[in-house]
Amino acid sequence: MSGIGRDMIAALIPHAGGMCLLDRALSWSPQGLQAASLSHLNPHNPLRRDGRLGIVCGAEYGLQAAALHGALVGAGGAGRRGYVASLSLSRIEAVRLDDPSFGLLNIQAMLEFDDPRGTIYGFTLHAADGRLLLEGRGSIMFGLPAA
Repeated sequence: MSGIGRDMIAALIPHAGGMCLLDRALSWSPQGLQAASLSHLNPHNPLRRDGRLGIVCGAEYGLQAAALHGALVGAGGAGRRGYVASLSLSRIEAVRLDDPSFGLLNIQAMLEFDDPRGTIYGFTLHAADGRLLLEGRGSIMFGLPAA
């Protein structure tokens, strides 16, 4: 599959403007998606605080890749708004995400569980040279919980 750019990504996920963090989807299959981004180096990245972009912000990159994957392949509730129900970070290998030495981020989202009520995705972020920066997992639920 050929890749898609930022404009198409922004049309497929609910993240608008500067909050659309992915620059390109490189490839995808029913099992997962690989994306790339340089937005971590943008001084106007909306996740920055006090001029810094902490490494845990990388989880948002991973979960946006998951949302894009769902939109492209129809995982879970494709086209439905999802809510992060849980997030765990199993490996944190850097302090800041905005380190210029990382270059182009390689973001991978892997579908681990798919159900009409929710999905579970694993994700990784790697620097351009292949260094692992962050690894985690997120559970996304669809719809609102019963009151």
